[in-house]
Amino acid sequence: MIGKLFIIGTVFLLGSFGGGAFWLKKNYDSGKLQEKIIERALPTLKNSPMSMDIFRGALGMDKPRTYLVLLLNNTELRPGGGFIGAYAVARVDRGRPTILKVEGSEIIDNAAKAATTTPPPELAKYLGLKNWQFRDSNWSPDFPTDARRALEFYSKEGGLLADEVSGVIAATPDVFEEILGVIGPIKVGGIEFTRDNFTETLEYEVEYGFEKRGLEFHERKNLLGDLSSALLPRLFGSVLTHWGDYLKIILTMLDQKHIMLYSTLADEQTDILKQNWGGKMKESAGDYLLWADANLGALKTDVVIARSLSYSIAPSSSRFIATASMRYHHTGGITWRTSRYRDYARIFVPKGSKLVGSTGADDRVDEGDEGGRHWFGAFFSLNPGGEAELAFTYLLPENIKKDIEGRAYSLNVQKQPGTDRIRLTLELRFDKPLKGAAPAETPEKFGDDLYQMVSDLKTDREFNVNFH
Repeated sequence: MIGKLFIIGTVFLLGSFGGGAFWLKKNYDSGKLQEKIIERALPTLKNSPMSMDIFRGALGMDKPRTYLVLLLNNTELRPGGGFIGAYAVARVDRGRPTILKVEGSEIIDNAAKAATTTPPPELAKYLGLKNWQFRDSNWSPDFPTDARRALEFYSKEGGLLADEVSGVIAATPDVFEEILGVIGPIKVGGIEFTRDNFTETLEYEVEYGFEKRGLEFHERKNLLGDLSSALLPRLFGSVLTHWGDYLKIILTMLDQKHIMLYSTLADEQTDILKQNWGGKMKESAGDYLLWADANLGALKTDVVIARSLSYSIAPSSSRFIATASMRYHHTGGITWRTSRYRDYARIFVPKGSKLVGSTGADDRVDEGDEGGRHWFGAFFSLNPGGEAELAFTYLLPENIKKDIEGRAYSLNVQKQPGTDRIRLTLELRFDKPLKGAAPAETPEKFGDDLYQMVSDLKTDREFNVNFH
């Protein structure tokens, strides 16, 4: 497992900002990086399900490997983790990463107007898109689906070395904030970036501040390369002394879906999914819920949206009835960064679920199938300072009732990639007394037919209940 983490640390942490190639060449042409990687990896690979062949292949030990890196801005939330504001192309040769290109996603899209793909109806209706392109490609909360689509669009739009890309790495700004928490503040062109101001400062500089620095619009994201030139030496200089800190960051960011991985090679992809590092919508025979929001034209307003998800079930005449509701609180105002919130929300539920009704939507409820799940979706808007609740009520498929009759119930609640600080409240009422549950309720709630739990969605959550 830790061997794979070092891959991520090498390919992503050491290179995803772009630039820095001169520094890498100057310091690691001698093979020191490869030696250190092997030195760190060998003792831990003995306890890993990953083979040395996969490890060596991902690091380009036998032949160079090319990766597409997606930088997801989760202050402008999309189903797959955040708007793809920028991307990089990285090549790894014998453990040594080189960034070949880094630029804003709008550049490759604007240069490829001939590459047309019909957008999802929701993007067409609420954003007015006539063409579906690379920057909007992550419309699914299932990262393997998004990664394949991103690669398809990247190739259609003539992306650099598109035919050679064998892996996709996605990350949110949370990763870089955690890194700065270890190495401390860095200054670029007189601008100081810290753990606390990184995302907001970077957004301001690429949206507005670039003009004050005398840059043209198409040059506004060159700051990413400048950041890398400042960051990489600090990162390399501390990667061994702070190995434990970086290891913890990588593990946490993978667990919380702030880093997601995809490989076009079957054996590597299988290993990624086994480790639960691929952001995949899980397959489960029991109950299931994934709530996915999509910011559609509301600037970076997700940074000021507080969310609380509630889920309840209760017996009905023939099937159990469920209600999933999200309460939103807009804690911000009208600024250069935040605005009235415009959101298209979808919930992914077990196949065979039937909609009963919905409240809180500004428009009609849509529904469809994706990834072996059924979904219900609706658009709503929220003014600054306001609160609103969007809810969907539906009948669960018959197999859920059969499971309960068989004295067992399971619920898998998956978090949307890129999200944070979502409170989760469960109120699950059954038609028989509970025998046990995991996680367990507090003792005073034992013995009745109601399972109540308050948790969060920092990571995916699973709940199991059995009955007398």
